[in-house]
Amino acid sequence: MEMADRDDMKYEPGDPAARGPEAVRRAFANQVAYCRSNGAEVTASVCEGLHDLLDSGRGGAAMRRIRKWQGAPLADALPLRIAGGLHALHLDGAEPDLEPVYAGQRASRMADLLADVIERHEPFLMPWLDGPPQTNEAGRSAGFAAAFLWLVDRGLPGNFALNEIGASAGINLMMRRYRYDLGGVHVGPAGARMRIAPEWRGDPPPSGAFDIVGAQGCDIAPVDLTDERQASRLRAYIWPEYTERFARLDAAIVAARTFPPEIERCPAADFVERTLATEPEAGVTRVIMHSVVWQYLPEEERERIEAAMAAAGARASAESPLAWVALEANRDTHRHELSVRYWPGGETWTRLAVAHPHGAWIEWEPGGAG
Repeated sequence: MEMADRDDMKYEPGDPAARGPEAVRRAFANQVAYCRSNGAEVTASVCEGLHDLLDSGRGGAAMRRIRKWQGAPLADALPLRIAGGLHALHLDGAEPDLEPVYAGQRASRMADLLADVIERHEPFLMPWLDGPPQTNEAGRSAGFAAAFLWLVDRGLPGNFALNEIGASAGINLMMRRYRYDLGGVHVGPAGARMRIAPEWRGDPPPSGAFDIVGAQGCDIAPVDLTDERQASRLRAYIWPEYTERFARLDAAIVAARTFPPEIERCPAADFVERTLATEPEAGVTRVIMHSVVWQYLPEEERERIEAAMAAAGARASAESPLAWVALEANRDTHRHELSVRYWPGGETWTRLAVAHPHGAWIEWEPGGAG
C-alpha cells in the first residue's frame, strides 16, 4: 500500500514536548509524511517500516528503547536518529539487505527486513539513539544570502558579522566562499568551488552585494569536518535521495581543511548572551542566525535568546544594527519559512520566503501571509 493512502501516516501538528507511546508513533508518522512531502521516498519508506515495527515485539534493545523513549520523540527527532544509523550501515557496506532499500526498491515486508537488520547490528545502532541528528546543509545558506540582500536593500550595512547557533559543522559559516544564483541574482566569488543555485520561485531578491567580515558559531556537539569519522556520521544523516547534498558536503570538507570554521561548544543561549554583550562594530550588521535548530532548543533557552535579542535590539543603531535571520519549520503549515527581524526599524518578524528544508528550492514572497 502506498503510504499516501494511509490515514495514520498523515502529518498532524502536535506538541513537540509530548511524551509516551502515542507520541512516539506520531513522531514516526509525521516523519514519513514530512519525507514524502519533500521528495524523500527512500527515507519515508524506512521510517514507515520503523513505524510499523513499533507494534511488534521485534527489533531487540534498540526498538525497546524507542518504544519506551524517555524524552519527547518529536523534539528529539527520534525517527532520524535510528534512520541515520541504518543509513550509516548501508554507507559502510555492512548490511547487504539494505542495498535494495537504498536503491529505491520498495520492500514488501519492510518492517521484518528492518527488524532483522536492527537485531544483527544492535551494538552499532544503539549509540545512534544517544544524540540528536546533525543535518548541516550548505544549500540552506542560499536563504541566508537572499536575506542579507534584502537587509542591504533596507539600508543596513552590507558588511555582516555572522553568529550562528546550532552551527553543527559550520558549513553555513563558510558561505563567504560560496557562489549563489538566486533567481538570476548572482552573489559570491566567481571562482568558488561551491556553487549553489536553488530552484527559484517568484520574483528574485534585491540585486546587490554584501561581504562577510566575521563568522563564528556554537553547537552543543560540534562536528569537525576534517575528522573523517565525524564527516562520515554527517553523511549518514543526508537523505540518500539528494545526491547533490553529498557533493556539497565534499566541497565543504575541502573548504574546512583550508580554513576551518570557528565553532564553540556551548549552549545557544550562553553564546547569544555573551556575543551580544560585546561592543558592536560601527558599519557592521551583526547577525544571529540559525536553520532547523529552534525546535530542538528547550523553552527556557529560547526565552533567554529572545530576551537577549530584544535587549540588544533596543541598543542597536543605524551604524551598528542587529539582525535575526531564521530558517525554521512552521509546525502548523508543515513548511520551512525564511524570516527576518532587524533593529532599529524592523523589530517584528517578516517572512521572506518558504523553502525546501535542504535548499532545493526557495519561494520568494517578502511579507507573504503565514
